[in-house]
Amino acid sequence: MTKTLLCILGPTAVGKTAAAIRLAQQLNTEIISADSRQFYQEVSIGTAKPSKVELDAIPHHFIGHLSIHQPYSAGDFERDALAKLEQLFTKHDVVIAVGGSGLYVKALVDGLDDMPKADEALRIELNEVYATAGIAALQQRLLQLNPDLANYTEMQNPQRVMRAIEIAIAKENGFIPNSKKNPRNFRTIKVVLNLPREQLYQRINLRVDSMMEQGLLEEARSMIPYQDFYALQTVGYKELFDYFDQKHTLQEAINLIKQHTRNYAKRQLTWFKKEAPDNWFEPDKLDGLFDLLKDK
Repeated sequence: MTKTLLCILGPTAVGKTAAAIRLAQQLNTEIISADSRQFYQEVSIGTAKPSKVELDAIPHHFIGHLSIHQPYSAGDFERDALAKLEQLFTKHDVVIAVGGSGLYVKALVDGLDDMPKADEALRIELNEVYATAGIAALQQRLLQLNPDLANYTEMQNPQRVMRAIEIAIAKENGFIPNSKKNPRNFRTIKVVLNLPREQLYQRINLRVDSMMEQGLLEEARSMIPYQDFYALQTVGYKELFDYFDQKHTLQEAINLIKQHTRNYAKRQLTWFKKEAPDNWFEPDKLDGLFDLLKDK
């Protein structure tokens, strides 16, 4: 049988973890996480890491393997995940990758496009915009420059928005990225899990409420000394840091987490429609998926 990487993709809160575990049990295989938020040891609740019960059910890789103090890029993940896949394929014909982080999935499946070098003067300018006008000004600039690029940028992360602006401006100035796919010695099947929008948004709202009950506020409070770290520039933490700075009430912060998570899910779905237009399933209706795994 051809070695196969089965990518279980989908928006946040759709149920990727549970579905992937069920599939891994049926296929007797292991799971690689391609969710960049779950790489870090120090944050668990706000990143929706699998529970101990879930981690014990099936071997998972690339969950909590880094500290927030360690820089780690999509290129680093590509290198490490390919090495791990090579090991896993000696034991399994199918390995499952799970994630909603479009850039990290692309790194694993296709490799990364060549990107323009950072423009130091532009980065200084963008940092000044962020310091004086906030992330909303950066978001608006990116949306005006390149809406498609905004669709798979984590828009609550100022560093990623700034980098996306740099790329958008470079493209306007004639930079053409090398989009040639890097050859892989395995085949890839991409499956997208989705739900009707109202149901997905309800799951997102309930998940945020559950995170708060589990102790997200206390987890974020413990991260205050590190709030400027790259790993903490993400939905769920930034809104609570603003609450600690008395920019919002707690309820306003919770409502913003829900809103920003719904916005992120919408951008994820836009990216998946472009990058993985086929093989969409509801998370509890996966019977047809096994036909995709048959050798062609």
